[in-house]
Amino acid sequence: MTQPPGQSGQSGQPGQSGLADGEWHLMHPATPLLRSWQVIAVVLVFVVQSFGNDLIAGEANFEQPHVAGRWLLGGGAVLLAIVLIGVGLAFASWRATRFRVLDEALELHTGILFRQQRRARLDRMQAVDVVQPFLARLLGLARITVEVAGGKESNVALSFLREDDARALRNHLLASAAGVRYEGPDAPEAPERSTLEVPVGRLILSLLVSTPAISFVGGVLVLAVISLVIGHPGPLAGSFAPLLGAAGVLWNRFSNGFGFRISDSPDGLRLRYGLLEQRTQTVPPGRVQAVRLSQGLLWRRLGWWTVHVNIAGYGGDDNDSESGSTLLPVGPKVEAVGVLALVLPDLGVEPGENPWDVVDAGLTGTGASAGFLTAPRRSRWVDPISWGRSGVRVTDQALLIRSGRIYRHLDIVPHARTQSLGLTQGPLQRRLGLASFTMHSTAGPVSPVASHLDQAQASELIAVQSIRAEQARKKSGPERWMEISGHLNQPGPEYQDQPAPDPVPLDRPGSGHLEQPGETA
Repeated sequence: MTQPPGQSGQSGQPGQSGLADGEWHLMHPATPLLRSWQVIAVVLVFVVQSFGNDLIAGEANFEQPHVAGRWLLGGGAVLLAIVLIGVGLAFASWRATRFRVLDEALELHTGILFRQQRRARLDRMQAVDVVQPFLARLLGLARITVEVAGGKESNVALSFLREDDARALRNHLLASAAGVRYEGPDAPEAPERSTLEVPVGRLILSLLVSTPAISFVGGVLVLAVISLVIGHPGPLAGSFAPLLGAAGVLWNRFSNGFGFRISDSPDGLRLRYGLLEQRTQTVPPGRVQAVRLSQGLLWRRLGWWTVHVNIAGYGGDDNDSESGSTLLPVGPKVEAVGVLALVLPDLGVEPGENPWDVVDAGLTGTGASAGFLTAPRRSRWVDPISWGRSGVRVTDQALLIRSGRIYRHLDIVPHARTQSLGLTQGPLQRRLGLASFTMHSTAGPVSPVASHLDQAQASELIAVQSIRAEQARKKSGPERWMEISGHLNQPGPEYQDQPAPDPVPLDRPGSGHLEQPGETA
């Protein structure tokens, strides 16, 4: 296909990688089949729900062969017509869907009756995912999804491409977004420098000692006992849907955490995970908006933590925060802090101060240790359990907010990623001279709130923090993280055809300022 006049392709930019030649392209021809199976599944479910009981009870007049024959023939014709219509619509949608990659953006045109045009600017790209649902993986196909800053509906998804083409296009998009030039038809894949994997045994044990698992087992036992006492299975059968929902939560966490692997590379963080649907996610440098390290009460004796992040484009209603915004499903403290060091290598603490001590005070500390501004003693009237844990610590690079005594949280937001600030104060807080400090981030699992601070200190904090955020945004680097002052850097060894360096396990210090753990880490 030719491109319309006046639209340039890849002039003067990185090499033209296969599908990234500036021309319009269709998805893989097998795409209609992968999409139409959902229509067939819906039809089968409808048939089973509508006629299953009648078929089992023999109420479909099957005792009369000519009536049964007409019934089966008519029903089969209707089902075949529905399936053919679904396949035809999927084929027409495939013919009407096309995409192209230009110097600055990825464009996607879709729709038959109502047409839609989407344009994703590469310099605003937040993450690139290569996703392989189970059936697509059997056919060697993959979906590539580009998340951009602009809300939950701003992503551009290309379904489906050959797996090799999807990965080559992913490499080209990352190179273009970084401002890296390369020679040859395909962008080289940046090597991985540090690797951390979550063992399956640890993942399973973490699920067994989680709240959903205990709620599921406890609910089944209680309802089973009640059913035995009254001599009727009604309570157990009537609670089937809630129990199935709890089981679904556990299955999703297991499926999304299966084979979880995080690594560091020149083009950003790389995440690989998934049992049935395998996903490879790449988050370019500086795209993480906020980080949360969490520990539940049941994990405390095991010393496990989980790490979640906010990334623009993820975390909306259409995105699964468990899969799109998890940097570590479960791991010991040293691994959690190692993952934090990949996202924020320079915590910006005072000279001579150990950053590991600051992080450890945020994870498990109480009171004013490590320079945390804490909630005053009078806040125990509104928060009798966690008031001693609530605190804020400001460094040159980020703001740390710790909270929770039973379920511990440490939220870290780089100053340059602050969206907005706010103070809230209820009637009892006003009487006690307290206020809650809120940092607004992009949609996601991290919602930083420092509760019940002294009113005067909270007011001073919001005033000073707004200045810090403005100054940090001015000092932040370019959107193309390998561009400086409008000039393209020459690609380093990581983008040349050279062997990757030996991987460095993340269970020991890496590079940056978070490199000397204290005794408590």
